[in-house]
Amino acid sequence: MKKIYLFILIILASMIGSAQELDRPVLRQAVENQLATYPASTLQDIYKAFYQEHFGPEHMITDTAAVRNYLNYELDHCDDQAINLYYEPIGISGDYVRVYLNAVKDGLITPEQLLWAFLDSAKPQQQPSLDWPTKWEEIVKVIDEIKPGFGQEERDLLRQASQQNQAVHHSPAYNNDYHPHYRIVNREIFEQQLKPALAPHENN
Repeated sequence: MKKIYLFILIILASMIGSAQELDRPVLRQAVENQLATYPASTLQDIYKAFYQEHFGPEHMITDTAAVRNYLNYELDHCDDQAINLYYEPIGISGDYVRVYLNAVKDGLITPEQLLWAFLDSAKPQQQPSLDWPTKWEEIVKVIDEIKPGFGQEERDLLRQASQQNQAVHHSPAYNNDYHPHYRIVNREIFEQQLKPALAPHENN
């Protein structure tokens, strides 16, 4: 009998954790914000934003030298059409922040500050209560309530990607319209290491 009660408690705890993580009004607001701010977003771009929040930047790290070299390369090749932001939270809870390279180019933070905030953010974090394939299915349901009509081929490809915990790039449409150049930083690390320099210029 004790084993049965224990099993029920585990199931209930799992359900509560899932409900907390996917608060539907909050999720809906996050999707609406993405589509309102970036109307050229495809389903792929929405996937990318929530994927980044779920996994952080760990999948993007190869070695420190390679990461540093690519950051320097991107800084040298950013164009003037890039998104005019210094940072923005992503996903449902905002546990990760996109820090745009504008913050470096405008001299508010150094390349090394952004590099190490990015690398520190790749350290293992507490695992979300929902696995990514399940979470993505729930996100798609909310997307369909707000903006139905995304193509079946794109849906199938992203469902397959989610089942493999696979990252994706921004879509060509998103790249053409917004020219995004950023690094993903954990919110706590961002607030400690970067935000003091950026806050006086917040999203001007």
